[in-house]
Amino acid sequence: MVEKTQWKSSSAFILAMIGAAVGLGNIWRFSYVVYSNGGGSFFIPYLIAIAIMGIPFLILEYGMGFSFKDSFSNTLKRINPKLEYISWILLLFVFIVVLYYMVILSWDLVYLGSSFTFQWGSDAALYFVDSVGGSSNLSDASFLLIPTTVCTLIMWITLWFVSHRDLNDGIGKLSKILIPTLFVFMAIIVIYALTLPGANIGIETLITPDWTKLLDINIWLAAFSQIIFSLSMGEAIAFTYASYLPEKSKLNDNVLLVVLANSVFEIFTAFGIFSILGHMSFITGTPMVQLVSKGTGLIFIVFPMIFNIMGLAGRILAPLLFIAILFAGISSAVAIFEPMVSSIENKLDWTRKKTVTVLSVIGCLLSLIFTTGISSYLVGVVDVFVNEFGVLLLIAIQCIIFTWIYDVDSLIPILNENSRFKVGKTWKFIIKYVLPFVLIIMWLIGIIHLFEDADSFEITVDIIIMAVVLVFGVIFTKIKPKGELK
Repeated sequence: MVEKTQWKSSSAFILAMIGAAVGLGNIWRFSYVVYSNGGGSFFIPYLIAIAIMGIPFLILEYGMGFSFKDSFSNTLKRINPKLEYISWILLLFVFIVVLYYMVILSWDLVYLGSSFTFQWGSDAALYFVDSVGGSSNLSDASFLLIPTTVCTLIMWITLWFVSHRDLNDGIGKLSKILIPTLFVFMAIIVIYALTLPGANIGIETLITPDWTKLLDINIWLAAFSQIIFSLSMGEAIAFTYASYLPEKSKLNDNVLLVVLANSVFEIFTAFGIFSILGHMSFITGTPMVQLVSKGTGLIFIVFPMIFNIMGLAGRILAPLLFIAILFAGISSAVAIFEPMVSSIENKLDWTRKKTVTVLSVIGCLLSLIFTTGISSYLVGVVDVFVNEFGVLLLIAIQCIIFTWIYDVDSLIPILNENSRFKVGKTWKFIIKYVLPFVLIIMWLIGIIHLFEDADSFEITVDIIIMAVVLVFGVIFTKIKPKGELK
């Protein structure tokens, strides 16, 4: 049996968990979600979502991981052998996230290199299509985008280098270096952005409340979705990291620290993002509504346009921003990769180095599918399906398994033993009744929208993903560990 490793310090665990939570979504998703969902009034459903979903579910994940001290797949198997299949379905969905996440990081790496000379030129949108992200024209799938392909290989080598090492020498050291550096870099960007002429225009646009939107269910769904994706809930990351914790760990207190750090980071970053957009609006006279974008459009098209006209400030801010995104992304990628590593390592009784090497080679080859001329389009299609169909449903299923099938009452003393913040009947009621209900409603609404908006290509991709996940879920479940072979 593979020997279970442990974090050498609680700080290594906390920083690793912050690194898992703080990712691309905090930088390029949160500010747009706030802006498009009521501005300042969005923070009411946002805080409620943290209170009744983010904190309770992370405490559940920490408790289960810490209590069982085993891989996610083994834990579900121990609860009920029939549940192992569900565990592999989730792990495969999360592994797919790694595949395209590494490609998004490769886009950022391309832009980091380009930021020193502003290689994107005067037409940032054309540069993104031609050199980095491609288009939605399916005929472009016949060729590779060379800069993206090369940088994807570099990112996988980086992931392998960090992950194949001992837990504390790899993930632990990475988190202790990257996370503080990330916060410093982002602080420099935001503080400088707040001093730019017109920054107030952006901030006012961001936080001006629209109280009427609180009556719109979509605003509440947006808040809950943001918390799910921002905290990487239900992806077996928190579960896996917590399984490496030593005895006497302050589980509940650690959850509060991670959630607080994540929220402070994304709110703080949003002020910087909108300050820069406000500056652009001020110096060009362009209305904010025409500048505000989300995801890749904001980071890889709008921001390069802004940097082009900022002079020396743009030359300084551009590399800092793309470095910050890279650091946030690497720490999250390592975390997303870890649940599959842990489960394969235990299932096949492999060494960590062998497990990471094999998964990295397979993952790198599969990631190349996302580096063709339809790179950004394919990433978008897969991302929506994996998260809104797969991961969201499986979070709800985990709530049911961990509270209805497993005796969750036995977890409460373990959670409270060394923590100042205690949980009890209210926490149990939320995770047993409230969360499954909310998550299933969100899933049903998401599925309706998913298939209403999907075209034939997108549906085909979705079917292929589902088939692959179901088939390989069966294969991994049927593999017998060495100790069980007759």
